[in-house]
Amino acid sequence: PTARSTQRSNATTSVAAASRPCMLATVSSQFRTCPALKQFSRKGVIMAAVAPRLTQLSSWKQHGGWNRRYQVKSTSLGGALTTFTVFFPPAAEQHPVPVVYWLSGLTCNDENFTQKSGAQKMAAQLGLALVVSDTSPRGLNIPGEAESWDFGLSAGFYLNATKEPWTAWRMEDWVVKELPELLASELGSQLDVSRASIMGHSMGGHGALTLAMKYHDKYKSMSAFSAICNPSQVAWGIKAFSGYLGEDREEWKRYDAVELMKNYNGPHLPCLLDQGTADSFLATYLLPETLESAAKERGYPLTLRMQESYDHSYFFISTFIDDHLKLHATALGL
Repeated sequence: PTARSTQRSNATTSVAAASRPCMLATVSSQFRTCPALKQFSRKGVIMAAVAPRLTQLSSWKQHGGWNRRYQVKSTSLGGALTTFTVFFPPAAEQHPVPVVYWLSGLTCNDENFTQKSGAQKMAAQLGLALVVSDTSPRGLNIPGEAESWDFGLSAGFYLNATKEPWTAWRMEDWVVKELPELLASELGSQLDVSRASIMGHSMGGHGALTLAMKYHDKYKSMSAFSAICNPSQVAWGIKAFSGYLGEDREEWKRYDAVELMKNYNGPHLPCLLDQGTADSFLATYLLPETLESAAKERGYPLTLRMQESYDHSYFFISTFIDDHLKLHATALGL
């Protein structure tokens, strides 16, 4: 009994030491990726697996690929349980594929784009993964978080809030840092997050443009539908920025695509903007002409397409989504 106890103790110590480099691996991939764990598995040692960070909530097959929805406890978002959806094209079964991040607009979550855009068919053909984020933290029960549709829940504006009680609204860190790191560690056998582009709609278009310009080393291209292009000058943005950031308008400029474009010195990422002429928010909230003007002054080759009689809806997005995916696929080398 003493010898067996000593053997068990030594094995436990060895397994613990061997498993430390693999802490970020998923349970399903630990034995595949860690030689030390393979060795112990061959010896028949029973060990406690490290729990994966991701919980898969659902899975639907489409166009030969899979829509899979996940939940994770986000450190960026104050420990909130956060959902996101990934469309894996058929090619992801053979090798890691590049990703395109989609950022949704006000009142949305990760399901709107997945269910309404029709993007999966072209993504499957091109070999692109689609990563669809939620739009804010949820479940934190911050007082006032659900009082209006354009602030709080479903209205994170893809910034890092600094004003209490909203400091868990760190959607910038979630999209740019935590989410890609999570994808690489948990789904890296199927997704190549080093090859990424970003796009979005309305508030999400604002997010895609600002994040791509601020982190131009992380993205190969950017595009948007009905983007809030100059948020520091319109009611939606003023409400969000004052609530999340305070009254320092110089700080607001860090989250305004027009202001970022005025001083942009990075590479000329391919950029496509689509805007419907029948969009009821066009003249009051979106202001694409201000970004087009700033890009011209800066010598940035931005493409703005005014689409006759289209509005702000997913009918509009689904009509032109293939053009955006082809733009990103080319930029990503597909």
